[in-house]
Amino acid sequence: MKDLGSQISYWDSVGATKTFTHPVNPSWLAGVSLDARALDYGCGYGRVMAELSERGFRDVSGVDLSPALIERGRQLRPDLRFAVLESPPSLPDASESFDVVLLFAVLTCIPDGNAQRELVKELGRVMAPGGLLYVSDMLLQDDERNRSRYAAYAGQFGTPYGVFATDDGAVCRHHEIAELRALLSDFDLVGECPIEVATMNGHRSQAVQLLARKR
Repeated sequence: MKDLGSQISYWDSVGATKTFTHPVNPSWLAGVSLDARALDYGCGYGRVMAELSERGFRDVSGVDLSPALIERGRQLRPDLRFAVLESPPSLPDASESFDVVLLFAVLTCIPDGNAQRELVKELGRVMAPGGLLYVSDMLLQDDERNRSRYAAYAGQFGTPYGVFATDDGAVCRHHEIAELRALLSDFDLVGECPIEVATMNGHRSQAVQLLARKR
């Protein structure tokens, strides 16, 4: 499964045309200074970055592994700071470089559990003590379509339950809430909120947002 950690060919082709929808909860950032150093990891075309900028945050940057998505973002918002992630999950930034890190619908794109843990460890490295990690991601769905996809993929590849392939070629993962909490166990969980989102292929699905503070 580790070779599915980037899926760069997907994100540089059909994935670069998608619309991303996970919402930002402004109340979760209400106590954060507008001068906070914010990083959107897996920023895509900069939708979340743009919202933060419009809410007054002055130091916002974003990274993504897809040059096509980064180019789309630069065309849409040339005022924002985008960079291509050359060797994910590694970041070029020094330790404690950021006060807020956002990870929106990124874990669903990384099916391998070890790769997810490596990513969260790297994000912890670049976060300042007391910094916030804001995660928004997909939960296991209980409808027949998704249950069939989970079972088919697990039967074929022996992957964690919740991994599946979309009709247009992405391999994704939906999570038990306990899996996401465990992934953030080195942080203090300070917020958790279930939400409903439209997936990148237009289906209504259950998701969750988690806010964690670096110890």
